[in-house]
Amino acid sequence: MKTNEKLCFASDYMKGAHPAVLKALTETNLIKTKGYGLDSISEQAREKIRKACGKHEAQVFFLVGGTQTNAVLIDAFLESYQGVIASESGHISSHEAGAIEASGHKVLCVPHESGKLQAETIRRYLKDFYDDENHEHIVAPGMVYISHPSEYGTLYKKEELKEIRAVCDEYKVDLYLDGARLAYALACPENDLTLRDLAELCDAFYIGGTKCGALFGEALVIPDPKRVPHLFSIIKQHGALVAKGRVLGVQFDTLFSDDLYLRIGENAIKKAAQIRDVLIKKDYRLPIVTPTNQIFITFANDQLKSFAEKVDYGFWEKYDEDHTVIRLATDWGTTDEEIRKLIDLL
Repeated sequence: MKTNEKLCFASDYMKGAHPAVLKALTETNLIKTKGYGLDSISEQAREKIRKACGKHEAQVFFLVGGTQTNAVLIDAFLESYQGVIASESGHISSHEAGAIEASGHKVLCVPHESGKLQAETIRRYLKDFYDDENHEHIVAPGMVYISHPSEYGTLYKKEELKEIRAVCDEYKVDLYLDGARLAYALACPENDLTLRDLAELCDAFYIGGTKCGALFGEALVIPDPKRVPHLFSIIKQHGALVAKGRVLGVQFDTLFSDDLYLRIGENAIKKAAQIRDVLIKKDYRLPIVTPTNQIFITFANDQLKSFAEKVDYGFWEKYDEDHTVIRLATDWGTTDEEIRKLIDLL
């Protein structure tokens, strides 16, 4: 089979699955189990996740992808007249094709700092909303959405998350965390948030698998088991219930065995640091320097054209008429050879 001859750093879901995940899928391939995630392997995976989160009664559901998970959870949590506060750069704001709006809930965009929401920004938005005498005519904020890492690869500190939680409690809105790249956050030396912290501070969050070693799949965690008693049915309504649910369960059972999920992001972080060091030494323009697996570079358009002939990258934004910001992403399986070739090009 012919493979792409170009180096691929466009995203962190370009490879298949971690060998341990693929091995487990093969070994369980001919086992017959109950459907819809009601099998014993999926339940075993749930128990491992509950233990890792320190919430032994938590609801855990396995869904196929991040956009699907966001759309299902936000629709399940919000009333029909409510919307969700998110950063202008948030994934639900910019890269999900209006999936949240399509389910009947407006995304209420607010400014960010390097991809992160600030507690004071959220408080100001909520205060202004309720200070408006006409607020009953306006979409009501019922949730705050954040990502860890953010779209810019930045990390929330535990203290920052506590401050956001306090604002959410003050105004009685839910806090939901998108963990599409959570394994890469957990692997960062700069990170001080654990799964147990997320389970304490968030009303819901998901543990990303698609970008973090699984073929596909995300694990949605709702610490309070009474929060949405009929989420199984809501997932079904959204067309998101997988008949062969054990395929998801097997993958997360493997990822949460022997602390694999906690370790799987380390390679990406180390490889990204190598690239970042070279970029800095070579005086490339980095619009933002982050500690995670995403690297942002400002390229002159004429240079980018020749670079694109040899490397697949992610377009980020136009910097000006003559420059473009691109993103490179490492992953759990990025090799020394790929790094060497990229550095030679740079």
